[in-house]
Amino acid sequence: MNDSTTIFIGLDVHKDFISVAYVPDDRNTDIIYLGPIGTRQSDIDKLIGRLKPKASRLIFAYEAGPSGYGLYRYLLSKNHTCLVVAPSLIPRRPGDRVKTNRRDAVQLARLMRSGDLSSVYVPDLEHEAIRDLSRAREDTLQDLTAAKLRLKSFLMRRGIYYTGNARWTPAHLRWLSEVACPTPAQQIVFQEYVHTVSEHQQRLTHLESELREHVSSWKLLPFVNALQALRGVQFTVAVTTIAEVGDLTRFTNPQQLSAYLGLIPSEYSSGEKRRQGGITKTGNAHARRAIVEGAWAYHYPAKVSRQIQERQQNLPKHIQNIAWKAQLRLCKRFRRLTARGKNPNVAVTAIARELACFMWAIAREVKPAV
Repeated sequence: MNDSTTIFIGLDVHKDFISVAYVPDDRNTDIIYLGPIGTRQSDIDKLIGRLKPKASRLIFAYEAGPSGYGLYRYLLSKNHTCLVVAPSLIPRRPGDRVKTNRRDAVQLARLMRSGDLSSVYVPDLEHEAIRDLSRAREDTLQDLTAAKLRLKSFLMRRGIYYTGNARWTPAHLRWLSEVACPTPAQQIVFQEYVHTVSEHQQRLTHLESELREHVSSWKLLPFVNALQALRGVQFTVAVTTIAEVGDLTRFTNPQQLSAYLGLIPSEYSSGEKRRQGGITKTGNAHARRAIVEGAWAYHYPAKVSRQIQERQQNLPKHIQNIAWKAQLRLCKRFRRLTARGKNPNVAVTAIARELACFMWAIAREVKPAV
């Protein structure tokens, strides 16, 4: 064994096989392509046994994707370094139009040796479980919204309209139970649409209940509770943010968090000209969507409502002060932006960016559970 060398191993991971390429840390050596191997743990062990005599340290890398983090966790359990790489941040030449498994594995090994790869944040198993539960709730909410839209569209085509002020209230549900369609076939369609809405509503209620139960024993629960001091950041917004991003204090400053969420303006500047466009929309879309949704609460004047008082009841005074400071600033900023003629959607995006920064400030004041 050469105790002074490191080997960088690029893995192009697929469902049935993994393409492997490796290169030593010596810049004068060529990249070696080993070919495909299986995806079982025994296949990974054989690969490690084959490469371990060649160097004192093995560093693996593969692209984040549907394969998940199982390979990452297994390699860490074997005391090896592994990077899960962000596919969107892998440098690619504009003229390169050829993509193969071999090229991808070789490229990962080469870029890892040169230090040009950016790894993603990998949650632990408990954290990933909360994230999966949060995303299942979000998917169900989207299904429920789509089901309600199909039902309303069906009734509109039949010329049947609800004249009440609010939909999906008890009064609206009573009205739905009395709707009669012109033909038996259409009545069947109507009942199926109503049943689908009820089904999704029950599933959503169940998932929200399970989410609250599992989060109650989560080590990041103090962050979830603290973020709810902010206006517009109810339980689901706080859980989604922490489940997707993790500990917000892992970012050195709030600007890094905003960039991770894709809430900063895009820019194309050349020479003396500076052009800024819409937000970059990079990073985690789930957390960005939740924060933008919460930012709409600052459309109204600053006020500590009864619900916010209940959420702040057991929180330290300095966290409550940060939340009130956020209200004063963001409500005023929303009014100023819209008064200048900014589209409300543009204004709320700017508010969401600052709201994320206040989240980071509150997270710094929290002592997470061990």
